[in-house]
Order: sequence, then structure tokens, then C-alpha cells
Amino acid sequence: MDAATIMLVDDHVIVREGFRSLLQKQQRLKIVAEANDGAEAYRLYKETRPDLVIMDLTMPGFGGIEAIKRIRQWDPVARILVFTMHQNAAYAVQAIRAGAKGYVTKSSPPEALARAAFDVLSGRIALSADIDHELALSRVADTPAATDVLTPREFAILRLLLAGKSTDDIAEILHVSPKTVANTRYLIKAKLGVASDIELVLVALRQGILGECEDVELKSGRLRV
Repeated sequence: MDAATIMLVDDHVIVREGFRSLLQKQQRLKIVAEANDGAEAYRLYKETRPDLVIMDLTMPGFGGIEAIKRIRQWDPVARILVFTMHQNAAYAVQAIRAGAKGYVTKSSPPEALARAAFDVLSGRIALSADIDHELALSRVADTPAATDVLTPREFAILRLLLAGKSTDDIAEILHVSPKTVANTRYLIKAKLGVASDIELVLVALRQGILGECEDVELKSGRLRV
């Protein structure tokens, strides 16, 4: 049986080296491409057509959620496994909505990544134990989460806003018009029931989208994180 081909996507070279070493121990897996960010991942996917993409979410440029969405739009049967530090259910829901077939956190035991890779290659959904637990908790929450009301594109724009990107920055990153970004920003606030950027930050903090340890402030009328 031929080995399944894998593309690794992570902006940290040391991280890629670590899980490349782990996956190459599996005789049925073969690394054929590596990417530093979402844009490169999209380009290399079209060139190499790997059987599986293992992708981080937080990367320069438009990031993992948008990359998943674009790859799946180009190839509706693409198999993508998220491997990330984010342990919040919001990220898992958005990644799966965008088209990912698995979600494993980097705090999981090493063998969890290989097991999840084979699960996704076999057509099954793969979730690490901690994310499965977080998703269960989110389903019994008293208030709707951002993931219940925001689309993957809206969630991506929210994250870029929280990262301090301007309307023009986001438009350039996502290849959309500034007007589209501005309209989406208004829609995000309306869906989350907030009227200001400060309230938006508070919602992000409460729902774990923005870590409480991060330094948040408003400068020149836009969010800075």
C-alpha cells in the first residue's frame, strides 16, 4: 500500500521539525510539502494535492481558518487536520465549519496526532480529548458563543480586528474590499449584541477568544492586542 502524502503547515520551523519527526516514524505516512502560512499552504496544496493537510491556525497573513476555507473551496474533498495551541471550543467549531475534519491541540500526547491523522485519512472526524470536553461544555453554556452566530469569514475578521489590524490591513490580507470589511465589522457587533470596540473585546475575553493575559487597548479608534 502506498504511503499517504502529508503537507505540514506551521510558521514555526522547530514545530514542523518536531511533528515531521513524529509522523515519519509511521511507515504509511510521507511528508511531501511544508508551508509557513496560509497563502503558501493554499498554493502548495494546488501543486502537490496531498492526501492530508496538518495545519496550525495562528499564522502570518490570513491564517488557518481562511486557508482551510480556500483549500476546501478549491477541492471540496480535501482532508485537513488542525494541530494547534488553541484549546477553546470556538476555534474548533470555526475550523470544522470551514472544512477541517479533525482538531488536535499541541498539548495532547504525541501519539494523538498520528492517531488523528489516520482517522481523518479514513474519513472519520478526529478530536483530541481536551477539545471534545470543551465542545461538550460549550453546548450547555447559558449564553450563545460567538461560534453560534458568526460565519468562518466573520470569525477570521474578528480575530484580525483583535490582533490590531486596520480595515485596510484586513482587506489586503483577505483580498476583499475595505467596504466589505467595514460592513462585516458592523455585522459582527450586531450579531454579538455589542455597540463598541471595547464591548467587543469584553465578549472576546469572556468567551476565551482573546486570552485574559493579553494586553488589550484601543488606539486611534481601532483595536490593538
